[in-house]
Amino acid sequence: MRAYSEDLRWRVVQALDREMTRQEAAEVFAVSVRTIKRWLKQRGETGDLAPKPVPGPVAVKRRALEEALPARLAEHADATLEEHGAWWREVSGVEVSTATLSRAISALGWTRKKRR
Repeated sequence: MRAYSEDLRWRVVQALDREMTRQEAAEVFAVSVRTIKRWLKQRGETGDLAPKPVPGPVAVKRRALEEALPARLAEHADATLEEHGAWWREVSGVEVSTATLSRAISALGWTRKKRR
């Protein structure tokens, strides 16, 4: 899910500064009261309302996987996601989830339709 825009955050906080209640602002701007509380706390602590960066390292598994998958898919088009995962674990020593495999295969434009 993407973060709310900084513009929206400022409009909500400014509405609160103009005597709108948190509940009214939540209804008008379609955000939760809890989100408004977080934004007010952030403005109080930092003076800014910019979205915080997503924590953790950048995912790098998929890039290598997408480079290796076309040849694998050409040879083993009817393999299941679990079978592709076992192959990738054997080849690279890195375990990936079936969801990651599914996203990588979709990004390559490969369909899941199997032949009989």
